[in-house]
Amino acid sequence: MASLLAACVVSQLRPDSGSEGTTAIDKRSVAGPVRVGRFGLRSDVQVSRKHHGGLEQAVYAYSEEDAEYWEGELGRALWPGWFGENLRVEGLPTTGARAGERWRIGSVVLEATVPRTPCMTFARWVGGPEAKGWVKRFSDAGRLGAYFRVLKTGSIEAGSAIEVTAAPAGAPSMLEIYRSNP
Repeated sequence: MASLLAACVVSQLRPDSGSEGTTAIDKRSVAGPVRVGRFGLRSDVQVSRKHHGGLEQAVYAYSEEDAEYWEGELGRALWPGWFGENLRVEGLPTTGARAGERWRIGSVVLEATVPRTPCMTFARWVGGPEAKGWVKRFSDAGRLGAYFRVLKTGSIEAGSAIEVTAAPAGAPSMLEIYRSNP
């Protein structure tokens, strides 16, 4: 059964050498219920809604299984939120989500829209020797995660079950969308 391991919001804004000058990639899990509105989790920040956010990319989900893969690759623990995700999920392949797939978590309904596109801000966040070539490495691994729009607002909480309520037949997966847009 799929479940929500953690709901994550920005811990602190960090300086970044990208065009915005700051980044909200530093996310950490929060205890208790979290309100989810049309633009995502309450208390979260989207520095650039053009690239990471807005209504079509309000919530970013990443799977525990993919995080464990990267822990093995990088040789270190990667806490919920490390990928900049709002939701760390277990038992559900986020990159395998199909466009238009709907998830119910608590009272919230989300709809998969697009895959994550790794960027240089993410590479700078990774840091160390792994930062060089990170965008290509992350891309090539195909463990991207998925962005969602919020169809029904409400509250979520770690430990909640995730129910896939609709999965459009024939719709492309997040990985297929990513690989078809070089």
